[in-house]
Amino acid sequence: MSPVILLSIIIVYFALLLWVAYRTGKGSDNESFFIGNRKSNWMLVAFGMIGTSLSGVTFVSVPGAVGNDKFAYLQITLGYLIGYIVIAYVLLPLYYRLKLTSIYGYLQQRMGQLSYKSGAWIFIVSRLVGATARLYLVVNILQISILDSLGVPFIVTTLIILAMIILYTYEGGVKTIVWTDTLQTSCMLLGLIICTVYMLNHLGLSFGESFTAMQDKGYTKIFDFDPNQKSFFIKQILAGAFITITMTGIDQEMMQKSLSVTRLKDSQKNMVTLGFILLGVISLFLYMGGLLHLYGAQEQVASSGDQLFPDVALNHMPGFISIIFIIALISALFPSADGAMTALTSSLCIDIFGMKEKKEWDDSKKEKFRKRIHLIVALSFLIMVVIFKVINDNSMIGLILKLAGFTYGPLLGLFAFGIFTKYKVKDQLVPYVCIAAPVISFFIDKYQENLFGDFKIGLELLIINGLLTFIGLWLIRKK
Repeated sequence: MSPVILLSIIIVYFALLLWVAYRTGKGSDNESFFIGNRKSNWMLVAFGMIGTSLSGVTFVSVPGAVGNDKFAYLQITLGYLIGYIVIAYVLLPLYYRLKLTSIYGYLQQRMGQLSYKSGAWIFIVSRLVGATARLYLVVNILQISILDSLGVPFIVTTLIILAMIILYTYEGGVKTIVWTDTLQTSCMLLGLIICTVYMLNHLGLSFGESFTAMQDKGYTKIFDFDPNQKSFFIKQILAGAFITITMTGIDQEMMQKSLSVTRLKDSQKNMVTLGFILLGVISLFLYMGGLLHLYGAQEQVASSGDQLFPDVALNHMPGFISIIFIIALISALFPSADGAMTALTSSLCIDIFGMKEKKEWDDSKKEKFRKRIHLIVALSFLIMVVIFKVINDNSMIGLILKLAGFTYGPLLGLFAFGIFTKYKVKDQLVPYVCIAAPVISFFIDKYQENLFGDFKIGLELLIINGLLTFIGLWLIRKK
């Protein structure tokens, strides 16, 4: 497939996004940008959040990892479902009762100003790292598969994609993103289904026969019953639950969309529905990953990991499948990047710079300030993508979940302490606790073989980090 044709498809797709943004962003103000005026339809939010929760990393990394990890990712996904139920019935009632625009306002009310600022900064760093790692993966695939052959440098590709995202989120924010995410999630899931059906037909297998072929290769193994291994099923399910609670329930980007729904009950339906849909969708991604490895073996494809799906779709399938893959890939890219950019802008404006408290500013000045912050966030995205280009990890989903263990742990500890205890803390000491916990976690992870022998710590490092933060807050509680 000609790179020029594939690039033209991307341009047409983006033009459609701009049209949707124009239609939905009319009459937008700061309230529309931050929480969609709390008028979003819960079904649209739930469906659109599938794209945000999955991203290009799931689209490429989860199928690519089946060769090494089998279907073990389903253990984490079962934990995700538990996490969504906890969010729906523990965290959402709290947020709605307090009528929060930024969820970190809870920390201000419960613990104090520095606790609030600490929570907001932890979110900003965590989401910046996670979102740009996801962005890098897709930009790199587009670079290798299309733009290298056209002589376009990687930095220019990144700038163009960031400019695209700025263009359709600049005015409408969450009000626009609820609709664009719905469109993009539809394209991504359609691409997943079409690629799966094509490979089944090409391999000449029925669903049952393909599953048997995967079993013969050992791909369908889900549960690991060895307690010493990182992939032990209890570790993975617990890690999945806490990853969801932190990366969704106490993450401004994800909660910003849920809080845009008018009623609490509808927002809860959105969250539980999302959990069950994701379980089904990720199961389909794993099944497609098994098919990809069977297809790759038949076609003698040398690629593995994150490069397997792009290589198969663009070089070993018909042109129309290549087009569908590119549309699905960029559909997986935009929901995670646009939502993160909007949420980071919101958190910086509201939590860090206190824009809502500046009564002397009129609406026009606030809007100008918000747009300036939006551009600064875009610049930070560019810098982080270049850093990930230097790192160039072969399995980005593993890297993202590992980084989340370090960056989101303090948030988990802060919210757990606030919700499950009645103690006040010495607010001025909270930032030190939030720095110390990840540092100690890093050394636990680095020297775990010396500390625990054969027992291996994996994604549950997030729980350890959160527990260390909780203990630190307990030690600085007011008597």
